[in-house]
Amino acid sequence: MAFTHIPQTLTSIVLRREASGRRDALVVGPRTRATYANPDKNAGCTRIRLAPGASQSLLGIPAAALTDRVVLLSELPGPAADLAQALLELDPDDVTPFLEAELPHRLSEDAVRRDHRRLLDSAVAAMGPGTPLTDVATTLAVSERQLRNLFTAGIGVSPKHYARIARVRQVLAAAGNTPWSHVAMASGYYDQSHMTADFRSLMGVPPTAYFRGDIPTPTPCQSLTRI
Repeated sequence: MAFTHIPQTLTSIVLRREASGRRDALVVGPRTRATYANPDKNAGCTRIRLAPGASQSLLGIPAAALTDRVVLLSELPGPAADLAQALLELDPDDVTPFLEAELPHRLSEDAVRRDHRRLLDSAVAAMGPGTPLTDVATTLAVSERQLRNLFTAGIGVSPKHYARIARVRQVLAAAGNTPWSHVAMASGYYDQSHMTADFRSLMGVPPTAYFRGDIPTPTPCQSLTRI
């Protein structure tokens, strides 16, 4: 059965367990476009979503280095890599308490990085459907260039692409019996044609085809890459 990986702006630690008993601790970076996979093995996953701006402190590299990539957690230079084996040995319900107990002793974050993370949180909160980048920059009293650098390092995509992904995900959540023109307006698009073009660009097919099940040909799961 084909599985759709929709575009996302989060970086995640994924603890993957195959039916054979094999276990892997992976880091899945932001996904700029949808992929359609045809998994050849049954597996269960526990996903730990990182907050915007947390990649550098936890993983030792900026989020931009992980965009559209899957890597082994143990190969990264940050403090979370030392926990990879312990995480794989835990039951899913024990993962969050373990991280809450271990990470505070391992993380170090200077004042500049904390300020950048707080500013990024404010920028994400300010980016409503259709909000111009200039308005967000003005609200936060920073330049558009600073805002782009902040998003690229802390999230892994530009503010513009972040907004595109957010709108497409909103379309995916809202589609049903609602007319497409209403979905487009609620999701911050100029009109239905703008929504259709953006959806096709990120999902590979227009909305009507996607919801009919006419999706691109699935491919094997994404391969691991090396940092």
